Order: sequence, then C-alpha cells, then structure tokens
Amino acid sequence: MEAPLMNLALVGTPNSGKTSLFNALTGSRQKVANYPGVTVERKQGFFVTPTGRQVSVVDLPGTYSLRGRSPDEEITRDMVLGRAPGEVPPDLVLCVADSTNLRLTIRLLLELKNTGRPLALVLNMFDIATRRGVSVDVPKLSEALGIPVVTSIAVRKGGTADLLKLTDEIAAKEAAPPQPNQWQPLTVAQLRATQREADRIIASAVSLPTRPDTWTARIDAVVLHPVWGLLVLALILFVMFQAVFAWASPVMELLSSSFGALGQFIHDTLPDGLFQSFLQNGLIAGVGSVVVFLPQIILIFLFILLLEDFGYMARAAFLMDRIMGGAGLHGRAFIPLLSSFACAIPGIMATRVIDNRRDRLTTILIAPLMTCSARIPVYTLIISAFIPDQKVWGFINLQGLVMFGLYAAGIASALGMSFLIKFFMLRDYQPAPFMLELPDYKLPRLRSIAIGIYTRALMFLQRAGTTILSMMVLIWFLASFPQAPAGATEPAIDYSIAAWLGKTLEPLLAPLGFNWQIAVALIPGMAAREVAVGALGTVYSIEGGKEAAEQIGQMLATKWSLATALSLLVWYIFAPQCASTLAVIRRETGGWRWMWATFFYMLTLAYLASLVTYQIAFALGAG
Repeated sequence: MEAPLMNLALVGTPNSGKTSLFNALTGSRQKVANYPGVTVERKQGFFVTPTGRQVSVVDLPGTYSLRGRSPDEEITRDMVLGRAPGEVPPDLVLCVADSTNLRLTIRLLLELKNTGRPLALVLNMFDIATRRGVSVDVPKLSEALGIPVVTSIAVRKGGTADLLKLTDEIAAKEAAPPQPNQWQPLTVAQLRATQREADRIIASAVSLPTRPDTWTARIDAVVLHPVWGLLVLALILFVMFQAVFAWASPVMELLSSSFGALGQFIHDTLPDGLFQSFLQNGLIAGVGSVVVFLPQIILIFLFILLLEDFGYMARAAFLMDRIMGGAGLHGRAFIPLLSSFACAIPGIMATRVIDNRRDRLTTILIAPLMTCSARIPVYTLIISAFIPDQKVWGFINLQGLVMFGLYAAGIASALGMSFLIKFFMLRDYQPAPFMLELPDYKLPRLRSIAIGIYTRALMFLQRAGTTILSMMVLIWFLASFPQAPAGATEPAIDYSIAAWLGKTLEPLLAPLGFNWQIAVALIPGMAAREVAVGALGTVYSIEGGKEAAEQIGQMLATKWSLATALSLLVWYIFAPQCASTLAVIRRETGGWRWMWATFFYMLTLAYLASLVTYQIAFALGAG
C-alpha cells in the first residue's frame, strides 16, 4: 500500500535561506497561489525522499514571532497551529535557521515548541558558518532543544541529503500522540525571557570566531553611509533602468521580427478577410506587441532578485528609513515599494510585514504609484517613437535616462502622496521606531535566481495568454464590427463600435491631447496596463494596414504630437489602470472604501498632470 502524503511546513525568520531550501527540495515541482480567503502568496512544492515517500512542503511567510502582529505572522501562526481554513495541518514543522546568526531563530523555535507540533531545526548555510569560524556542536544543540537538528547547504548539490534522511526517519516512526498546544501570545517580558533562554542555549553549543568576519562591516561602511549610501542606491537604480533599454534591445528585436514574420506569413498564406485580420491584427499584432517586452520585465525581476539574494534589500530599507519617515512612511515600506517596481500586486501583499495598520494602509495607497513592469511596454513604445536613440555625455543612453526620469517621478509622487496622507489624515500619528536585522552579505544563488525568473516569466506569459489575449480579441471585435458599408471612403475602423466609443470619450480627453484611438486603448487598459500597447497596435493595424502593424512606433510618431506623447507618459505615471491591483487593495484593506479612494485620487492626479503637461508642451510649440 502506498504511504500517505507527508505534509511539511517551512518556518523561519526573513533572510534565513528558507526559500533557497524550498527551491533546493522542490526544484520546478512547485506552484504559486494564494492562501484561501487572503491575498498572501502561497508557495507549495513536492519532492520524493530517498525511500520513495511523497512529500508536500509549504514555504510559510518569514516571521520573527507567532504573536500575529502582522498578517504574515498570522498566516504562519495559523498554519502551524492547524487553524488555517482549507489547509492541511503540517505533519512536521521545519524551522530553518541561518547558521551564521541563530539568536532570533532559536527564540522563534522556543515559541514553536509550545505549539505541540512535531518539530526539527535545519541549520542552513552551514558551509558559510564554517568558513567564518562559527562552530556548532549539532548533537549538543539537539539535546539542549529536545528536537532533531540537521545541517543543510541549500545551494549545493546534495546539500539537503541529511534533511531528506531525517524526513524519512520521522515518517517511518510510529506517530506519537499529539502534544497539547500550550502556546500563548508572549508579553514583552516573556519575549525577553525567551531571548535570554535562546542566548543561553546558543552559548552552550555554538562557538564564535575570535576574529569575526569584517567584510560585511567594510561594505556597510559605504552602503549605509548617509551620503555615499544614497549615491550607491541611486547608481544601482540608474544602472537597472539603463539596462532595461540597452541590454534587452537585441532580444526584443528578435522577438519583434519573429512576430512580424509570423504576421507576414499569415498575410501571405490566407486570403483577405475577417479570419486573416483576426489572426494577423487581433492575435499576432496584439499579443505580440506585449510579449516583445518580456526581456525588459525579466531584467527588472533579475535585478530585484539579485539584490534580495545578495543581502542589499534590507540595507536599502534601513538607508531609506529617515527619508521615508519624513514622508510619513515606515522604513519597512521600502521593500514593498521596491517590489512594486515589478508589480504592484506583490508589493501590496508585501506590506503584510508592516506591523502597524496605519503604516500598512499608507503604503498600500501609494504602492500603485511606483512604476510597475506593466507600464514598461507603454513607456518603451512611446519613448522609442519620440525620444532619439543617442548618447548623452558620451555614455548615457537618452532613452534610458527618460525611463529613469519616469521612475523617479513615480517615486517622488508616491512620497508626496504619503506626506499628504500623513498631514491630512494621520496628523496625530508618529511611526514606530524602525528595527531591522541586517543579514550578512552572500553571493547570489544562481539556482534560486533562475527559478524565480522562470516562475515570474511564466506568470507574465500566462497573463499574456489569458487576460491580454482576451482583451485583444475584444478590441479586434470592437474595431472590426460593424464593417464599413459598400462604397465607404473612410478607413473601415471609423465605422466600428471602437470608433464610436473612442469618439464619445474624445471630448473629455481632448484637453489632454488624446485622440479617439488613445481613448479606445485606455478602456481595456483597465484590465491590465500593458494591454493599451496591444490595443493601439490592433487599432492602428486595422486602420493603417500591414505597414502600421509592423511599424507601430513610426505610425504613432506621424499620428501624435510630442505634446500628446508626453501627456500620455505622464498619464501612465498616475492612472489606476489595473483592475487586479484594485481588487487586491480591496482584499487587503477589508472593504471597498480604500479601493475607490485609490482609484479616484489616482485618476484625478492622472488627469490634472496630463492636462498641465499637454498645455505647457503645446504652448512651447510641441503640439
């Protein structure tokens, strides 16, 4: 008879290497979803032990305690205690520790022991600890804690062998009767007492080097300096946005030419008619115009994952605390806001690490202002069409510089809105002091980076194959029906539903310099921002024929003025054009109130900023 599926849960403090261990155990056999009823990301994977036992493992959110002061802590606590609705209680809880820094993890483990769950400690990054002269007496530590302890090197092949062996041994044992749950939320005094007990256990089983590693201190002397540190952070962000244009261009050109060749093949193979138009202008021109930006999105994720793995993210949050505090933000808000560069949805979900609800709410309200990857297709299309591809000062790409300026404008607007929220809504509130443990620097783990990029690229392509594809089909239908009457002299699209909708909205958007084609693109852009590019491609392809489909950028340069292009760029800095983000805001804030507040304040900002931009540019002769 086949052995039943064994359920494991990985628990640990942030930066303990928990996700690397999860990736090492499961490889590509993992899936990302949400916990039932909440929008916290849920990573579940599967692996097989040496004896052939099937194991399911869940990577729980990182936490320092089970007190449940933040939503992430609540999820971890409820999963461990077996309270999470729709979730199977774990058969074994694996507490993952950074072997170079055990203090906070051992304190967490002492809390976990009171839950009565079967428990084991995994000393991860054991090779780094050994190199730095940290000596751990594993049997003695196991005896002091009263639980099994194994070592692990998640980034090395075979580095999880001891853990797999332990899993088999625990699974083979006859199930012990469950221990009663004696856990209660700890008071401050109890936390201090638990920390003292953790320190005592560590002192009895761990020997620290007489000459500690100084590389971390040397690097921190620069990156945490109040002046040099900010320059380093600005340089990192600048390089990241330069790379979006310079490094991604060859692959983007290859993808663009491939979709163009496919569209040409459809055009030459099939007879003229609706079916040919649907394939060439609806599917290929629409979806292809979005997929072509995949290399740029991968680069953004690559930089963020590398910074996280290297250990720099926590430093950046610490460095920005004073600046963000002046704008009414907690220092912990930096990481959710930086994550929002990739996508506002995980950025908003990442606010769950912020303990105070008002700090968390402020961060949620401004996270959509950060320039997410969905804006990249729009920015790139317009910048490529209207900004010359030339060098400034001999080495800076002008297009990349404009892209950097758009990102900087998003950051500035987010900080400005945070200040206004603090001034008008939370005037009597003082943020709590920012306390953060800075992890040691580590070389990025290429396997974890590769898995992270793969899963995010797959999610983008799935989005392209579902939401974007469905929107492109809808846009093609609206732009193709009803068909032009016999003897019509205007382009066929002028007789369509799309033209009617666009021309109805055009008077409202005309002060911004937007024509009816832009109005049509903004409507499906509510589903996903990048859909606007595909919508423009579809509309102008049907209006202008094959040449427009292949050269959408050049088409825009002839149809729009520079003032219109600048106005649309500014619109996308502020506009709340992502229904998924608004839905997550509603879920995270527990109601419709803050979702609609976010929608209307961003829409108002977008309209006013675009209006001012267009009118000034028009007055200066760019219209």
